[in-house]
Amino acid sequence: MTLTIPEIGRFLRERDNFLIVSHRRPDGDTLGSSTALCLGLRKLGKNAWMLENPEITPRYRWLSQGLMTDAVPESGTAVTVDVASPGMLPATAANLKFDLRIDHHDAATDFTERSYVDPGSASCAEIVWEILKEMDCPLDKTVAEALYVGVSTDTGCFRFANTTAHTFQAAAACVQAGADTYRLNQVLFETNSLGRLRIQGWIVDHMALYREGKLAVCAIPRSVEERLGVTEDDMDNISNFPRTVDGVEMAATLRETGDGDVKLSVRAIPGRDATRVAVRFGGGGHKGAAGANIAMPLDQAAQAVTNAMLEEA
Repeated sequence: MTLTIPEIGRFLRERDNFLIVSHRRPDGDTLGSSTALCLGLRKLGKNAWMLENPEITPRYRWLSQGLMTDAVPESGTAVTVDVASPGMLPATAANLKFDLRIDHHDAATDFTERSYVDPGSASCAEIVWEILKEMDCPLDKTVAEALYVGVSTDTGCFRFANTTAHTFQAAAACVQAGADTYRLNQVLFETNSLGRLRIQGWIVDHMALYREGKLAVCAIPRSVEERLGVTEDDMDNISNFPRTVDGVEMAATLRETGDGDVKLSVRAIPGRDATRVAVRFGGGGHKGAAGANIAMPLDQAAQAVTNAMLEEA
């Protein structure tokens, strides 16, 4: 059942004991959105928690401090935020029945009783902002900073083509509520670790270019990450780096996950469609950014992705 924002507001007001679920390998949007929704529901007198996600890295752990639980309420309301398909759910969410999905991926899978999906929103945080407004939940500094993390990270600090006037309106509301955007921007976008610089250098030396430099593919073995000493935080949004090379219109980055799978991330400029590659491997996302998990060795996955990109381009 597809709901409207007012219907979501009524639904959330009628329910209690919320369990909010973020996606695997959580990024700033899924965690910022989940945190803001959790805090907003608490401000309205609701009992709300975020389900423990074992893959949260130190870069974003501060967001959910004191909000996580590994207990599932018997008569609770389970809500997923920024989760496009069941394959994106963390292991802790296995066997859960979900009451509501809040999402912005246009290539997604229905797996909840109720859903609200707005592909026109650059981030899920924008949707959560609208929901909190609908519920007359005033923003404070903590909620605003969580929303800003979601809005800014999913737009590359407002540089990506998905950024809209509505995105800036949400960001402005965060500033008006007291969010320290200068500090957040410094932490999220202006600071590079040595590990991140090392892996960027490795990518430059090892990525393959096709179609006169318009397509780029980079397969990163886990052994390279270990040798360079990079952390998951160093690798945050590393998939966008090959796309920034002059002339590259679509880039695919593949990483070994450590559990036998390969994580595929595809990035594309306007006019190209990243989802056309990702959906061929059971994934999804947006035209500008999409991904999938591929159950095959890295070299085979890289070849399969290369073939798919060449066929789709």
